[in-house]
Amino acid sequence: MLSIYNTLTKSKEVFKPLDGNKVRMYVCGMTVYDYCHLGHGRSMVAFDLVTRWLRFSGYELTYVRNITDIDDKIINRARENGESFDALTARMIDAMHEDEARLNILKPDMEPRATDHIPGMHAMIQTLIDKGYAYAPGNGDVYYRVGKFQGYGKLSRKKIEDLRIGARIEVDESKEDPLDFVLWKGVKPGEPSWDSPWGAGRPGWHIECSVMSTCCLGETFDIHGGGSDLEFPHHENEIAQSEAATGKTYANAWLHCGMIRINGEKMSKSLNNFFTIRDVLEKYHPEVVRYLLVSSHYRSAINYSEDSLRESKAALERFYHALKGLPVAEAVGGEAFVERFSTAMNDDFGTPEACAVLFEMVREINRMRESDIAAAAGLAARLKQLASVLGVLQLEADDFLRAGAEGRVDAAEVEALIQARLAARAAKDWAESDRIRDQITAMGVLLEDGKGGTTWRLAD
Repeated sequence: MLSIYNTLTKSKEVFKPLDGNKVRMYVCGMTVYDYCHLGHGRSMVAFDLVTRWLRFSGYELTYVRNITDIDDKIINRARENGESFDALTARMIDAMHEDEARLNILKPDMEPRATDHIPGMHAMIQTLIDKGYAYAPGNGDVYYRVGKFQGYGKLSRKKIEDLRIGARIEVDESKEDPLDFVLWKGVKPGEPSWDSPWGAGRPGWHIECSVMSTCCLGETFDIHGGGSDLEFPHHENEIAQSEAATGKTYANAWLHCGMIRINGEKMSKSLNNFFTIRDVLEKYHPEVVRYLLVSSHYRSAINYSEDSLRESKAALERFYHALKGLPVAEAVGGEAFVERFSTAMNDDFGTPEACAVLFEMVREINRMRESDIAAAAGLAARLKQLASVLGVLQLEADDFLRAGAEGRVDAAEVEALIQARLAARAAKDWAESDRIRDQITAMGVLLEDGKGGTTWRLAD
């Protein structure tokens, strides 16, 4: 039985879908003004993992992840680039999809864009005005009355009185209370805008997600997810405006994934430790990066460093070496491993423990291949089946182990040298055999002699 940690209640709860076996999940996606950074990759992979496990467990999941395609950052970046905001967002959405595909992230079932939901935002804002939760001071803006919503702070555990200390109103704002946040922004010269009952303008960030989520999944749905940095104010504000508008619980459970730390420090451009997914994938195989992201618990902070990537690469090499050379077979045996893996995953998606089970399977496969190759092949297929939940070990072993060889070594030359070495060994010409091995090593290639013959991979 699946238990998940609900940020709203700050406790682990048995997961019970609202509607039988059907699960509806909304996750805050990218603001598409730049290439995806490693933190975005962390969130994408975390909720891809949740998606895979829910479906593996037999739930009928509808997964919605939005795209924020209008906000201040987008407008400013488009202006800097000298291009229209929609040309910028179209380019960055394409780049995001490319990055996702490389990290083996499944596409969400729905990917709504903020600019397609402007009428829905007008409707929800009007409802909030009608109920007294929002006001239009007459300058083109519309604000949400934070003080009127009784449950404000229930997600983040922040108190209104504490928040008011140090809060202030900007000169050009007409707020009743410094905590009030914008639902609709009046147009400014040179900015994209849409007509509204309160004059031309554009939506605030928080209203976008409230409208897209409820439009796609209904007024109440099972899971709302996102990075832990979104808990306040974004998710807190989503709850306030959604529940004020509908009078119903917004999301039953809230899941938040941890942040990426770079060599123990927060990732930021000011510290010059900011990496896009593309930067990282230039140096490391996508599966190495993915394994780094799934082998830590989704709620924990991940420390990204060269050492941690090397450890991920070494772990995957152990897995692929165990799979290498085994015949293709149906998944057979390993029931005890499946049970322990499932227990780990059902405990709030416990991937560190799940990975430990996979390593035990590797040891068993390596032991079995000496005596029962068919049983080893069946367990290897089971290993791949379980690893698919993590989105790894789906490649051919040689394809992973030799990744990056193209352009660095001539595969045909390596194979010819291996054959020459085997001939030398057969003739008991040990000096020639050693000379060829040294020649191969100098090419940056490691040889592995086994019962099935000699194979090779790139050295680190």
